[in-house]
Amino acid sequence: MSVLNIPADARRAFDALKSGGITVFPNDVGYTIAGGSAGSLQRIFETKQRAPTKLNAMVGDMQIHNDVHMLDSRGREMVSAIVEDYDLPLGCIAPYRSEHLLIKALDPAAVTGSTKEGTIAMLINAGPFHAEICKLSRAESFPIFGSSCNFTNTGTKFRVEDIPQELLALADVVVDYGLRKFHKYQRSATLINFETLEVVRVGSCYELIADVLARHFNVQLPEAV
Repeated sequence: MSVLNIPADARRAFDALKSGGITVFPNDVGYTIAGGSAGSLQRIFETKQRAPTKLNAMVGDMQIHNDVHMLDSRGREMVSAIVEDYDLPLGCIAPYRSEHLLIKALDPAAVTGSTKEGTIAMLINAGPFHAEICKLSRAESFPIFGSSCNFTNTGTKFRVEDIPQELLALADVVVDYGLRKFHKYQRSATLINFETLEVVRVGSCYELIADVLARHFNVQLPEAV
């Protein structure tokens, strides 16, 4: 018997998002604070004391990535190798289809705060809860955007008890699944622009991702610092 009820917990969090609320939920790379409306994302932005250059990331799976992101075949093969063949979490940045239902469903102000120069960041393959809430996002054409549940530049939080109370107080639903899988890294997801191959953030599993790209695509990422 499972000690977790992921479908029910994801449904509860998703319903709060759809009603304009805010949720805190678990990913393998830490806890996320998320919204699905301009108002909820603005409240998160202000409470986190987030710099204007810091953007939200879309919560997505491989189907959402393939449908929303625009990449050439080599870029898609790289993402697929990392996520599907090697089962690693990834923050993928790429140009996006503005006509996609998940993008059109988002308030224009929220689009502005979640995109940069025609690209959108998307967290892919971040654990079972992440996969379940992505299924709901796809099925009901409701976009979810979020960021690490911490104040800016204070480090990713891997336990709910380490999250600042000001952020927990924002949330209509908090899903607590304890210590997260990649806590040893003390970093959120690695972020890579797969159009330019620029490393935007060195994060969890970076050395594993770099090894995949070097081994299979002859792409040499910079050393982690």
